[in-house]
Amino acid sequence: MSRSLRRGAAAALVLAAIVPLSACGAGNEPATLQIKPDNAATSVGNAKLNNIVVVAPAGSAGDYSGPATVTVNVANTGTVEDVLTGVTIAGSPAKLTDADGAALSGITLKPGQSVLLGAAGAPTAQAAGVKLSVGGYAPTAFTFKTAGQVSANAVVHPASDLYKGFGPKEAAKPSAAPSAAASASAGATAGASAGASAGATAGASAGASAPATAGTNPAPSASAH
Repeated sequence: MSRSLRRGAAAALVLAAIVPLSACGAGNEPATLQIKPDNAATSVGNAKLNNIVVVAPAGSAGDYSGPATVTVNVANTGTVEDVLTGVTIAGSPAKLTDADGAALSGITLKPGQSVLLGAAGAPTAQAAGVKLSVGGYAPTAFTFKTAGQVSANAVVHPASDLYKGFGPKEAAKPSAAPSAAASASAGATAGASAGASAGATAGASAGASAPATAGTNPAPSASAH
């Protein structure tokens, strides 16, 4: 083999050794090691839905039955407004509410506008009594006034890590204070009423008895003295 061929072969071997090491180094960068979930995405008409995830309560695992929400980034890419009128999770209708928990008949999306359901300050879609497999998938469906309906299978995740704060919201519980006040008021009213009634009865009885007694006892006779 000539000297030039030997030099070429040596260079090829060195290059072959360097390339895998470079690739390995790139693969160990933190950004390349980060796990990125493969969340569902779909579209219908001018409505684009990205990162569709069904969220169960924190700490839930395996087979689960109860309330659940769906988080999704919904965008209107058209030139006219549209309205998200309905959402279902595993076949159960979800209630649409605003950031304060008030019921909504629909979520209006103006042209170019997007909304992340379940985020702080954003509307929420929550279903009750849903049967899910946490870590598995659940069917979801979205209905728009103009774009129509579209469905997708979404991963079910507990409300932790990236989805902390996106889980089901508890219904507001009525305060016990009004009931206690009402009970106290009722007791006071009943006591006052009973007292007034008893006083009136006693007074009427005494008044009726006095004249009758006076009339039946004659005055002492003068002849007795």
